[in-house]
Amino acid sequence: MAWYHTFFTGLPQLAWKAAQTDEQTHLELELLVETLEFGPGDRVLDVFCGYGRHALPLARMGARLTGVDISEEYIDELEQAARAEKLSLNPVQGDFLAVGPTLEAEAPFDAGYCLGNSFSFFSQADMLAFLRQIAGLLKPGGRFLAHTEMIAESVLPDYQARNWQPVGDPDQPILFLVENEYDPLESRIDSHLTYVHDGKTETRVARHYVYTLGHLCQLFAQAGLTVVACYGTTDGETYALGDEAVWILAERNTDV
Repeated sequence: MAWYHTFFTGLPQLAWKAAQTDEQTHLELELLVETLEFGPGDRVLDVFCGYGRHALPLARMGARLTGVDISEEYIDELEQAARAEKLSLNPVQGDFLAVGPTLEAEAPFDAGYCLGNSFSFFSQADMLAFLRQIAGLLKPGGRFLAHTEMIAESVLPDYQARNWQPVGDPDQPILFLVENEYDPLESRIDSHLTYVHDGKTETRVARHYVYTLGHLCQLFAQAGLTVVACYGTTDGETYALGDEAVWILAERNTDV
């Protein structure tokens, strides 16, 4: 069982929601709309959709969303929100590597995306399987946008072994301690996380694989996805060494 199968419950969920700002979500939505070239009525796939901070606004714009996430908590929340607003949004709970083939009945999708730094969960074999599933679900020429902060050119120059910070409401913040261990043979960061809030403490371990941007582009190509741009900001600026994150824009090859 992968670590992320049991990670997303309780305080980590609250901390993630508290850390997201309306401004950042708005900027990400603008990038999605500007780069993925979809419109009202088009089918859009949100991988690791969480509680729907992108899927719900896009469904309100008229897109037909399918959102996949491992978290039962988030999928239940998203399902209730979509039902209350009568949106064209299908929440699917499960590991995308397992449930991806079940989405073929809804394919082809006009576009897809994976935001929120979940793109770094996979070892090389699983990453290639993940990207091949994405390619198989997209229409020829369909676009896919992936975001990660765990790109080698971003995380290693400013590697931090330990960090402690509050998130959310300043009067009742969620505090979390991050203790990182880098495994150079696996190119992986193992993060030991401690969350403290309202007298409650929870601990988790997260594992993120670190790829160079060149290596990721090669895996995209092997999966049948051509990388057309790499952004270092949500403003669409070209990625440069040391940028905090990368947004990789790719198109499905017509011969997949």
